[in-house]
Amino acid sequence: MHKARFYTLTASCPDRVGIIARVTGFIAEHQGWILESSFHADDLDGRYFMRIEVKADSLPFHLAEFRSRFEPLARELQLDWRINDSAVKKRVVVLVSKQEHCLYDLLARWQSKELDIEIACVISNHDTFRGFVEWHGIPFHHVPVTADNKAAAYAEVQRLFEAVHGDTMVLARYMQILSPELCTAYPGRILNIHHSFLPSFVGAKPYHQAYTRGVKLIGATCHYVTADLDQGPIIEQDVIRIDHSDSVEDMVRYGKDIEKTVLARGLRYHLEDRVLVHGNKTVVFR
Repeated sequence: MHKARFYTLTASCPDRVGIIARVTGFIAEHQGWILESSFHADDLDGRYFMRIEVKADSLPFHLAEFRSRFEPLARELQLDWRINDSAVKKRVVVLVSKQEHCLYDLLARWQSKELDIEIACVISNHDTFRGFVEWHGIPFHHVPVTADNKAAAYAEVQRLFEAVHGDTMVLARYMQILSPELCTAYPGRILNIHHSFLPSFVGAKPYHQAYTRGVKLIGATCHYVTADLDQGPIIEQDVIRIDHSDSVEDMVRYGKDIEKTVLARGLRYHLEDRVLVHGNKTVVFR
């Protein structure tokens, strides 16, 4: 059974007495019906985090008026905040290279409505998956990336993202390093799946690195993309146990399964406004 339409308020602020009372009091004052709430206090940084779902039709006004009425309280509490409408589907742009498993998984979850999103388009530096993507009725754009055209290629990726009014960019095994300009343009809006349990084994061929180290656990990491390679805030991770008898090929096969599930979970948390970024860390309200 689906929830009724709701607004999701997420915020962080300097910690102090009475934050919950003031925010939930504002909602109650306007007859708002809270469906779900999560809170976290970071004692080390002295910062407070919250996520609150409010039943949309319980309020006597629309989202724009909520924002204007809430703004004075937000200023007083020094809130870094946003509020989104569950009825407005997020528009996702998927980037992929020549490995298909994450792309296939995301499209299957999208087609089954498990991910209630709009896939605005797929962008690839290869033409490999054009037929598959277009069969799903999704626009496909081939943007080749070479050593000589990177600036122009990423300018085109940014143009396409803006043209389709993208909300989130997902690197579904996109085996290119985005330009610093592109990363800076969309902080907290570009997700990557790294085929390693970061911060271990960054960069290329992490399974080969893990094999040579004789590790007993391999994993995958979904994180936000920043200009620092594989160093962005981590959203979700998972691992699987291996042993000495597993080859690199075995590890790659196991890893593909983890990559799909970790990317899907991380993307879901992001789309549901469950991830709050603080510096290079995240608070994830599962």
